[in-house]
Order: sequence, then structure tokens, then C-alpha cells
Amino acid sequence: MDPVYLTLLLVIVLFALLGSGLWVALSLLAAGMVGMVFFTDAPVGSVLATTVWGASNSWALAALPLFIWMGEILFRSRLSEDMFTGLAPWMNGLPGRLLHVNVLGCGIFAAVSGSSAATAATIGKMAIPELKKRGYDDNMIIGTLAGSGTLGLLIPPSIILIVYGVAIEESIARLFVAGIFPGLVLVSLFMGYIAIWALFNRHRMPEKDHPLPLWERVKLTRSLIPVTLLIVGIIGSIFAGWASPTDAASVGVVLSLVFSKLSGSLDRETFIAALMGAMRTSCMIAFILAGAAFLTVAMGFTGIPRLLAEWIGTYQLSPYQLLLALTVFFIVLGCFLDGISVVVLTTSVIQPMIEQAGIDRIWFGIFLVIVVEMAQITPPVGFNLFVLQGLTGRNILQIARAAIPFFFLLLGAVGLIVAFPEIVTYLPNKMAQ
Repeated sequence: MDPVYLTLLLVIVLFALLGSGLWVALSLLAAGMVGMVFFTDAPVGSVLATTVWGASNSWALAALPLFIWMGEILFRSRLSEDMFTGLAPWMNGLPGRLLHVNVLGCGIFAAVSGSSAATAATIGKMAIPELKKRGYDDNMIIGTLAGSGTLGLLIPPSIILIVYGVAIEESIARLFVAGIFPGLVLVSLFMGYIAIWALFNRHRMPEKDHPLPLWERVKLTRSLIPVTLLIVGIIGSIFAGWASPTDAASVGVVLSLVFSKLSGSLDRETFIAALMGAMRTSCMIAFILAGAAFLTVAMGFTGIPRLLAEWIGTYQLSPYQLLLALTVFFIVLGCFLDGISVVVLTTSVIQPMIEQAGIDRIWFGIFLVIVVEMAQITPPVGFNLFVLQGLTGRNILQIARAAIPFFFLLLGAVGLIVAFPEIVTYLPNKMAQ
């Protein structure tokens, strides 16, 4: 059968299963079975058993539940509140003032949680009531949180980068390091936009607060010390080569427990709630990865990735044309699926194409994450939009409208890493030397 028609058939089967409400993991397993039963002679049962076990028995995957657990602990502790307290006094002198706290708060929390939803929810819970009380523009409050919340997918430790690294058998440490500069670029773009917006919309900004004395600001900044130590402990140990991502995740969990206990916000109830939350999320992701691994193997047996790569090769697309097509494809797909599902669904098909086009796999992982970030704030199923809808009670389309400028800023970041790939590749290459 023509590879395009075969791929289209399996995609239709997969979306029909997803549309029926079946779990993503079970839909992936079922689509893989359809491909193997009807288009190959391979023993489905044996392949299923060995693939699911192999996908679950990965040391690199051990970092996933640990980082998720760390994020859950921080989500329920006072550390996130202290972070907001420490940042706010320094932002009053900038155009846009406390709106910048949303961006920096999300950026810092992303560096210790790894989750987009947890980042948007945690910072949103603190920032929305405070900024509304001070008279900041509702659309900018929501827009900055929607855009900055996506940083949880990119700034290391990123759960989605772990999933991508496991799926393509690439170094997770190098992927983490590759996300640092693009994450800083996004933070700069978001803060630059807020400053420009504030200068042109002074009438929509509240009156300035009375500036605090320098010693008072320094005193409040001390509340940032635990989170700063946590970030340095995780990212610094990986970059220096002292720890693997899994080792660093263990350090992060221990430090987050210690700091939460010292802050007085860790008790038996919050400990169990964090542990159960991490277990539920980790099991869901591991199940999806197992289903995706089986679908990947099934597609390998049918020969779809190779045939599809050859078919695309006949069109003689340049790397830039291929990236443009993939950008549109991932944004559309991300409108209906969460980021992790997008990565595990597409990796097996996309990988041969990018390798044939000579695109660096580390660079492509960061490109993929930024494009998936765009999808997180694109209706109808932008996940961050639902998080903010739950926090604000606003209509989902109003929230999407507020997030539009940040969607285009993310698109601009894609353009920057395409034009200057060294933004992504410099640190991983330095690390490899």
C-alpha cells in the first residue's frame, strides 16, 4: 500500500479512538495493533510484551517521576509564595512593573517544576488576586500568565524534553542544557513586550507604588535563596557533569523536601498529597510512553517511517520548507492533544525526515518544544488556557485572545533559533567538549 494512504489510515484509526474518549495510551496500543495485524506477519503478542517492558525499563525515565514529585512538593509549599515576595520589589521601576513578576516567576518556577500546567497554576494562584487588587489590566494579567506558563515545557528540567530524549535515545542532559538559552530568549521577549505595551498604554496601568528602601528590598530578596539553591543544585550539577538528570532529580526532591520543611509548609497531609499527585501523573505519562513505543515498533514493522521519508524526499523540500510544514503540523496537532502526546505520537515518523534533511536532533527537540508551547495557548484545547479559565472563570475565547501576542512572540522565538541555531547548540556542544 502507498505509504501516504497507510499512514492516513492509521491516523484516522488513532483519531477515531481518541475521539471516542478512549485513553491516549490505549488508543496508541490499539492503532499499533491494527497496523501489525493487517499489514505485517509479525507476532503481535510477543512484540507488544517486549516493547512495553522495554519502554518501561529505562533508567533515563527514572528522572521523570522524581522531577514531577519535586514540582508537586513546591506547588504545595510556601516556597512559590516566597518567590513572588522576593521578586516584586525589584520590578516597580520597570515599565509594566509587577506584570514582569509573572514572567520571572514562571521562568524560575519552570526551572524547578518542569511542568507547564503546574507553572501556570502556581504563579497564577498567587499573581491574579494580587495584580487585580492593584488595578492591573485583566487581559495583560491573563496573557502574561498564559505565555509565561509555557516556559515549564522548555526551561530545564523539562518533562517533555525527558520524554523526547527517551523516545529518540538522545542525551537528556544535553537536551536540558540546550533549553537554557532559548528559555532566556523567551523570557526577554516576553518582558520586552510588556515594557513596550506599558509605555504605549500608560492609562491602563495603575499608579506606581511607593518605592521601598534598598535595604528592605534586599531583605525581601532573601526569600529567593531556597529556590535559587534548588535551581543551581539541579542545573549546575548537570552542566558541570557531576550528576546525571536522574541523580539531579533525586537531589532536587531532597532539597525541595528540606526547604519546604524549613519554611513550615510541609506536613504529613501535603507530603502524601504531593506523592499521590506525582504518582498519578507519572503513571499516566509512563503508560502513554509504553503505548507510543509499541506504535513506533509497529510502524517500523510496516515500514511507514522509511517509506514516508522516501516519499517526502521525492518533493526535494529544503530544511526550511520542511520546518515550516512541521511547524503548521505541530500547531494543528497540539490544538487537540497535550504536548507529551504530540511528541510521542510523531517522533517515530518525524525522526527519519529530520535526519534525512540533516537537521540536528538536539536542535529539533528544542524547536519541537517551542512549537508545542505555542499549541498550549491555542484554542480549542490549549491546556494552559483551561488552567487559567479555572483560575479566573473567564470565557476560554477571552483567555485565548489575551494570549495571542504571546503566541506570536513564541513564533518569533522559532524564527530566531532557525536563523541562529547556535542559540540552541552552543551549550550542548560546549558540554560535549
